[in-house]
Amino acid sequence: MRKKAVVAGNICLDITPGFNGQKAGKIQDVLKPGSLVNVGGADIHTGGAAANTGLAMKILGADVTIVAKTGDDEFGGMIRSITDRYDASSGLIRSSGDSTSYSVVLAVPGIDRIFLHNTGANDSLGADDIPDEVLADAALMHFGYPPLMKRMYENGGEELVKLMQKAKAAGAATSLDMAMVDPGTEAGRLDWADILSRTMPYVDIFVPSVEEIMFMLDRGEYDRLRAENPDKDLTEVIDIEEHVRPLAGKCMDMGAKIVLIKCGAPGMYYQTAGADELATISPRLGMDITAWEDRQGFERSFSPSKIVSGTGAGDTSIAAFLTSMLSGKSVEECVKYAAATGACCVEACDALSGLMSFEEIDDRISSGWNRN
Repeated sequence: MRKKAVVAGNICLDITPGFNGQKAGKIQDVLKPGSLVNVGGADIHTGGAAANTGLAMKILGADVTIVAKTGDDEFGGMIRSITDRYDASSGLIRSSGDSTSYSVVLAVPGIDRIFLHNTGANDSLGADDIPDEVLADAALMHFGYPPLMKRMYENGGEELVKLMQKAKAAGAATSLDMAMVDPGTEAGRLDWADILSRTMPYVDIFVPSVEEIMFMLDRGEYDRLRAENPDKDLTEVIDIEEHVRPLAGKCMDMGAKIVLIKCGAPGMYYQTAGADELATISPRLGMDITAWEDRQGFERSFSPSKIVSGTGAGDTSIAAFLTSMLSGKSVEECVKYAAATGACCVEACDALSGLMSFEEIDDRISSGWNRN
């Protein structure tokens, strides 16, 4: 019998207009006040960690229940229409007092994505919305994007801590993903180092991006790099030894047992705890502790055949990592599949269309798939 997983958290409807022109150097080259910008057809799909990671895990073969909240409106109906295709709507909560979250994704070639985002019903999701019965026999609970969910970050992250404690008490291994926040917003002004210090003791697997975790745990360095490189993606200027490894160390010191830091096109860094710490992870996960203890390294990304959109690449990388863990693979295999799945994802407009099975990935690698 397959191990069961719960993927909960942020869900939204992503609306991505098609930009079919030449690559742009700056967003001002494309979006000018008073101008008419001709675009192609819009791609409309589910977004957010619950949908991107949860549906990707189902496609990759995992037994997943998705728990998320939408409004009782047209956008909520569109989300359900999509999740119905994957038999994944049973855990969705319809909240008549909320609007459904949505994002307009501006994926202009040559420029990092810009999101126009309404948090909607995600703001009211709490620990009690995750049913006890779905956690009762789950090997894993993955939660995503608390910085975009008001109830999860207010009061010093009290609800987030409560959720992680609840999942651990139910006997599930826990996994947590973050999201980048605007420094000028309520969430951006919070002390995320304090929130994480109280949450991380209940997190087994922590999978943030380097930009997110640097903003939260090393704000001074983040601001310096941003000021010195205003037109570059942060992943172009970070150093693994100077920046990424110390950030992973801070996360481990806070209590995480396995850390995977997504570093964009270059790849991803991973680090695991010793045997005693790994032994505290739920036995339902079936981890071979000797194959996972005290590992660290950097997994270079694979080169995509084309780059259509980065939407969902991080989420689907996590999906591959967690699905591999559930199937008993080694840490090296898990990060390989994570890196390869992220590369497959950017070859399509949405998060799911480009996904390959692990067998197809193995064939592509054996045929000489180049790495970045």
